[in-house]
Amino acid sequence: MHILLVNDDGIRSIGIHALCEAALMRGHKVSICAPNRQQSAASQRITLLDPIYVKPFDFGEAEVTAWSITGTPADCVRLALYELIKEPVDVLISGINDGYNAGMAVHYSGTVGAATEGSLNRVRSMAVSVHHTATKAMYDHTAHLAIATAERYGTLKTPPATVLNMNAPAREPENVLAPRLAPLSTANFLDTYVRRESPRSGVYYWMSNEGSMDAPEENSDLDLLNKGHVTLTFMGNPCEHSAAFASFVREIGKLDLHA
Repeated sequence: MHILLVNDDGIRSIGIHALCEAALMRGHKVSICAPNRQQSAASQRITLLDPIYVKPFDFGEAEVTAWSITGTPADCVRLALYELIKEPVDVLISGINDGYNAGMAVHYSGTVGAATEGSLNRVRSMAVSVHHTATKAMYDHTAHLAIATAERYGTLKTPPATVLNMNAPAREPENVLAPRLAPLSTANFLDTYVRRESPRSGVYYWMSNEGSMDAPEENSDLDLLNKGHVTLTFMGNPCEHSAAFASFVREIGKLDLHA
């Protein structure tokens, strides 16, 4: 299987190296295209007005082809698939991210954004994340689980533009509970900002490390992560994934649009 690895933490991050090692150990071909620096919270932004510089990167494995780029995670996917890689890609894995991409955080995530870009280009795509306190052992365990999951996900029939979002809890490998299929939590997180003033440029703000969050719903991804489970969430076009919208559309169809 040919696996394309991307991320938003940068090409030198521990997570993408753990995935590479796990994929090679299981006998897969690996290509890598990742940002040259931290790009967290880039979502699915692509670069329109600036040049994107691409450099070969020595990943320490002779059989791995890797590139470091100055663009966003989504740029990495597009350049890899459109310009850099000449062989078909079977699965794209984005991560392993330093910190959960669960609940509403997925809408900001460069990790999930890269996986979404892959899915839009008809490549089976996953996003993988761990708790921000993860140890090296936790990264390695998550990497092996992610590659084993990708092997099975590659044969699963899913709707177009589907992303499989995996998160691993803040537990050492021997204490991690079984993977659970989970919906995204809709618990809201409220950030806070520190106001400061420059003597030359005026008022500016820094996002602080403090904030508040609603309690997650029972059996949502955040709830199950807190309980020690690995979580798996299928994301994509909601009309492809649920019949729940059908009744709503039928009701809309009954409206008198000329009243």
